[in-house]
Amino acid sequence: MASPPLDPELDQSAPSTGGLEISTRHRILADTIELLSSMRFAISALVVVCIASAIGTIVGQNAPPINYVNQFGAFWAEVFSALDIFRVYNAPWFLVIMGLMLVSTSLCLVRNTPKMLKDARAWREKVRDTAFPAFKHRQAVSMPDHELDVAIAEIAADLKSRGYRIRSADAAQQDRMPVMVARKGTSNRFGYIAAHLAIVVISLGGLLDSELPLKAVTWWSGKTPLQMAQFQGTEVPDTARLPASTPSYRANSLVPEGGTTDVAVIAQGNGTLLLDLPFELHLKQFRIDYYPTGMPKLFASDVVLKDKQTGETKSATIEVNKPLIHRGVAIYQSSFDDGGSALKLVAYPMAGPLRTTLPIDVRVGQSVGLRNGQGSLSLEITGFKPINVENISDPNDEKLGKDPFQQHVATVLSPALNSAKAKTMRNVGPSINYKLRDPSGQAKEFHTYMLPVELDGIRVFLAGMRNSPDEQFRYLRIPADAKDSLDEFMRLRAALLDPALRSAAAKRFAAQSAPANIASTLAESSDKALTAVAEGGIDQLGQLLEKTVPEAERDRATEVVLRLLTGSFWELWQQARAKDGLAPMVRNEDNVRFAQLALNAVSDAQLFNAPLLISLKDFQEVKASVFQVTRSPGKTTVYIGCLLLTLGIFAMLYIQERRVWLWASREHGQAMLKIAASTPRQTMDFDKEFSALVKISSSRGSTT
Repeated sequence: MASPPLDPELDQSAPSTGGLEISTRHRILADTIELLSSMRFAISALVVVCIASAIGTIVGQNAPPINYVNQFGAFWAEVFSALDIFRVYNAPWFLVIMGLMLVSTSLCLVRNTPKMLKDARAWREKVRDTAFPAFKHRQAVSMPDHELDVAIAEIAADLKSRGYRIRSADAAQQDRMPVMVARKGTSNRFGYIAAHLAIVVISLGGLLDSELPLKAVTWWSGKTPLQMAQFQGTEVPDTARLPASTPSYRANSLVPEGGTTDVAVIAQGNGTLLLDLPFELHLKQFRIDYYPTGMPKLFASDVVLKDKQTGETKSATIEVNKPLIHRGVAIYQSSFDDGGSALKLVAYPMAGPLRTTLPIDVRVGQSVGLRNGQGSLSLEITGFKPINVENISDPNDEKLGKDPFQQHVATVLSPALNSAKAKTMRNVGPSINYKLRDPSGQAKEFHTYMLPVELDGIRVFLAGMRNSPDEQFRYLRIPADAKDSLDEFMRLRAALLDPALRSAAAKRFAAQSAPANIASTLAESSDKALTAVAEGGIDQLGQLLEKTVPEAERDRATEVVLRLLTGSFWELWQQARAKDGLAPMVRNEDNVRFAQLALNAVSDAQLFNAPLLISLKDFQEVKASVFQVTRSPGKTTVYIGCLLLTLGIFAMLYIQERRVWLWASREHGQAMLKIAASTPRQTMDFDKEFSALVKISSSRGSTT
């Protein structure tokens, strides 16, 4: 960099880090305005915005709360939620900082732009030769008087060839002033202006596309979000409806195949608003293609849009990243969902001795009333997925990641299965989500798969249950019988709760396993073991052993009791089949393993704590598209800001300001030519350029 200049004309109007200073008696007001309009405040606000934006990029935004609890833990999830980290771009503190950065950068531009424009236009032709020693690049050349004008002309020609603009001074006005000044690259000052103006424009666009305009409209028009439970069909009060003229929004709309909608839903922190769209959207067909693994490859919607104002209609196909844009409203293919598929269900009782099943015909989103031995229930079908692609692999294998399907069902009620299989993506078939709500309004949520899933070579039905959406599903694993059905398990479950069948099974087991003199004692012990499992599962049987058997003999007693339990449970299965008029099962490896797994599942069913198990038997799928409908008036503004930022950075980095001064003096037939040059950034190119100028002048004389 150049040394401090001796002439005030050399002062460059670099932007000041200070702010506006106003004359006022109120010192606090003056300090606040000075701070707000200072460059240091603008840079600080920009740093905070950048850090917050980085956090918003790393941390997924607007996901269900349970996802954050699983990722960060309950404590940190609550802390981050309080700081609005999970919706950082619309957090009040983020919007306030964005607004302050907008104001601060604008004030910086207002303060510095006039000076920079003035400096860009200035020739600095009144720099006296007394400032010559202050330049880093300077050279004095002595030459004959008649060579001076030739040297100046040659230097001027060389500068013009390098892109300099030149201004020559009148000889009568020289008086220690330069005879010629040259400049180029002063447009780089516009780079500073464009870059900082870009920050203003982008901030303005970001605020326009944030929730700020929506909240302003909601407040101004007195709108009040409603809870989803308050929506009853189309009977939504005007206080919860936003007009189609709402300036900025991001809404979602679910349209089933063959359906039409002209509204969208805007989720708010404390409820939901309904938005009237300026058009009607009809979904003709939803198309989805899959990879061989079952993962979605492409999904698209064939739609017909009808403008409400003009009646104009147009057909289009909406795909991911290929939105349909109409009158400033963009319609994106967000995802897909169920549009009210028709389901055929079977309800199995999970309590009581009855084995009767209840067929149910219902659509997704509907609810039906049910009755069982314990009272009335309401069955609510909340979701249906015809395809579930899961990673069937070992959850303990760190090389395969931490989210395979078996880890998904790791929090099961029965003991975890070991698997040595490689990572395999597999479609495990359809599944349903439903709720069972009791007369008091309390509900439990369930997730069951239609088909049995093979885990470690064993085909099992998975039935998940949770008490609230904040919990993970815990899965009961029920072994599939030879027909891949639940029939044999349900037969065993009901038989275990029948005292007469338990007693008969215990006696038959004792008669086959012990001499007559101890058969009655063995039968009594077997009956007690079966009864304990029926009342409280295997855990209750363990507690019974702890109370009745000394600790020193407990291990041996446990081994004996388990043999009694498995043997009598096998006989219980045969008694149940005989009662239903079926032939006894052949005692082979597969059937024995099924009985053991069924015993575990029956025991775990005590913890499942559900009166019914709903199984999916058949379905007729109705697809639906989930569209994100957005109006983003700030999008164009942001694009303009990005263009300004690109041009500004290019100008600041690649356009280099350079200035050259020439002073001349004549005395006694000799002339002295002084050459000086200045640039804010020193480069090798500039050194070579100045050396060329010195070479031209020294060819007419000698350097001093």
